[in-house]
Amino acid sequence: MAKFWRRFFLAFCACVLCWQMAAIAQPIVEPLITSETVKAETLQGAPVVLGDSELFRIEARIASFDPEFRAKVISERLLEFAKNEELNVDYLQVIDNEETKTSDVLVGTTLLATLADVDAVAAGTPRYELAKEYQNIIRDEILKYRAAFSLQNIFLGIAYTIISSIILLLCFLAINSSLPRVHRYLRHCQHTWIPAFKIFGIELLSSKRVVDLILELIKISRLTIWLTLIYIYGNLVLSFFPWTQGFARRLFGYASSAVFTFFRAGVNYLPNLFFIAVIIFVTSYTLKICRFFFREIEKGKITIQGFYPEWAIPTYKLVQFLVLAFAAIVAFPYLPGAETPAFQGISIFLGLLLSLGSTAAVANVVAGTIMTYTRAFRIGDRIQIGDTKGDVLAKTLLVTRIRTLKNEVITIPNSAVLSSHIVNYSEGINDPETPPLILHTTITLGYDVPWRKVHEVLLDAVAVTQNTLLTPKPFILQTSLDDFYVSYEINAYTDKPKLMPETYSNLHKNIQDKCNGADIEILSPHYRAARDGNQSTIPAQYLPEDYEPPNFRVTNFPPQKNE
Repeated sequence: MAKFWRRFFLAFCACVLCWQMAAIAQPIVEPLITSETVKAETLQGAPVVLGDSELFRIEARIASFDPEFRAKVISERLLEFAKNEELNVDYLQVIDNEETKTSDVLVGTTLLATLADVDAVAAGTPRYELAKEYQNIIRDEILKYRAAFSLQNIFLGIAYTIISSIILLLCFLAINSSLPRVHRYLRHCQHTWIPAFKIFGIELLSSKRVVDLILELIKISRLTIWLTLIYIYGNLVLSFFPWTQGFARRLFGYASSAVFTFFRAGVNYLPNLFFIAVIIFVTSYTLKICRFFFREIEKGKITIQGFYPEWAIPTYKLVQFLVLAFAAIVAFPYLPGAETPAFQGISIFLGLLLSLGSTAAVANVVAGTIMTYTRAFRIGDRIQIGDTKGDVLAKTLLVTRIRTLKNEVITIPNSAVLSSHIVNYSEGINDPETPPLILHTTITLGYDVPWRKVHEVLLDAVAVTQNTLLTPKPFILQTSLDDFYVSYEINAYTDKPKLMPETYSNLHKNIQDKCNGADIEILSPHYRAARDGNQSTIPAQYLPEDYEPPNFRVTNFPPQKNE
């Protein structure tokens, strides 16, 4: 696909260059179109019409008769002449009157139009030649008008209408029957030659979504073709009958004007389109170079002092955003309608909405960027943010997702993460220079138990606990000497922070087993036992077979005599 788009871009550039060279080589084309357009837009005078056709224009005033009045009178006379089939067009003649300085166009003895020297001056043609020209125009239009209203022409119009209706119906049936076939063919080719839609290496649409989009475009195209066929059909049917030919010409004029305007706008927009294509081409290859550079850093093939490999992809995303933003700013003035007030107003409105509604989003993006370069945690680390403890699932510019120990997925905004303290339990695994994580728990025992024996028992409990390390050696701290007991803190190293709950549970089990096996009662924090044949709190399997419960000691004092 990369080769295809590269070839397409080169072909597009070649076409644009050829177009520009052709325009330079033939500069007459544009003035011709412009002159005709200007001439059509600057027509003056009142039109003389017959039916829906304009024959010529009257531009001059004669005495008190303005051009509008003269054109109206001539049009009425021509209509009477066209309807009176007894008057033959061969009776048309031009009589030049030197005394009145006028030239009259007559049919038989009926006056149709009178032209004076002012008309000749306005038309830039001698008076008699102008009258002969108008005579020929009137003859041709009268013949067309009478032929259009003939019975034969009406029957032909009906026949043409029937044929057009059949063709329209066949086109509708062909379009409807071909759409399911196209749908099946595209679905069949969905996983073969139809690729996913990507821009600058970012997949925007999968192949299935591309097929869905193509099918929707086909449906829109089908509707457009239907409307176009209906428009053409209606225009043709209206042109088949003389009463509606004028309306048909107006409809055709609307369509041709719209097509011409669209085509002219497209031709004028070609230089801007070429510039946008160059921007897309340069941006695409710039991002490819940046992506290759940062991927090599991520793989460790390129090393920069002080720049860690895990920064490569986040930095590339930032560079990608900046490059795309710069390309959009450069291409903005060349977009269609960018200079119109409506487009500028919409841009200002959208910018105002983003500035007012994206304060929190911008704060999250800034916080996410800061956390990326502070290396507080990575994907997969076991961390604790506030009261939330779990494994990092995702770290985006806006949020951080954590799966808790109970398989709950919690989404935390990056601004909240940055403002909280972060505990990373996996840092010892990520950085070899960092000591392993220390698991610690506290047990309290009475003063009657020797502390050396307690240390030995607790270290034995750590030694048999899974997921704990013997190197570095675990150690015991006596954290306090309280009124009734001594606090012993057990500290053990582990290289598996994700198994903390299981490790703590096993450690507690082993502490109980080892203390019971060493005849150490766990009576903390406060425990008072009045022994009178009561069984020890140590489980029976840990007691010797000849064990006897201690007696409750009572001292009897002899009664004292009253003196």
